[in-house]
Amino acid sequence: MTQQTAETETRQYGDGDCSFQSAGGEAGIKKLVEAFYHKMDTLPEAKTIRDMHPKDLTVSIDKLYRFLCGWLGGPKLFQEKYGSIKLPVAHSKFPIGLKEKHAWLLCMKRALEEQPYKEDFKDYLMEQLNFPATKIQNKE
Repeated sequence: MTQQTAETETRQYGDGDCSFQSAGGEAGIKKLVEAFYHKMDTLPEAKTIRDMHPKDLTVSIDKLYRFLCGWLGGPKLFQEKYGSIKLPVAHSKFPIGLKEKHAWLLCMKRALEEQPYKEDFKDYLMEQLNFPATKIQNKE
């Protein structure tokens, strides 16, 4: 076990870059985001939210990847490229209700199932991701 791994294991998720490291750093987050968008492309429950995205998901993948890196305590890659993060404003042009929120969370849950993360970290992430998913909800 490396010193960094030992230090990460003694810290709580959400403490500094512990979550970022637990997700496998930039490479691990990139794999998660790619799996997430694959689920969005293939799950019938996600059709509504998939239709809110452009056909080419390159920019969407980049934005979510960069957002999650910073959100999980790693480098602030989103701000470096796109500026400040305004989730509700960025999503305000789309009708996002409970159905869409749950579809987004389902895609993330299924993507997390494919990652080599610890189960308690997967549970932590799903609990934490509920906050931004709720923040962008703009209809009942």
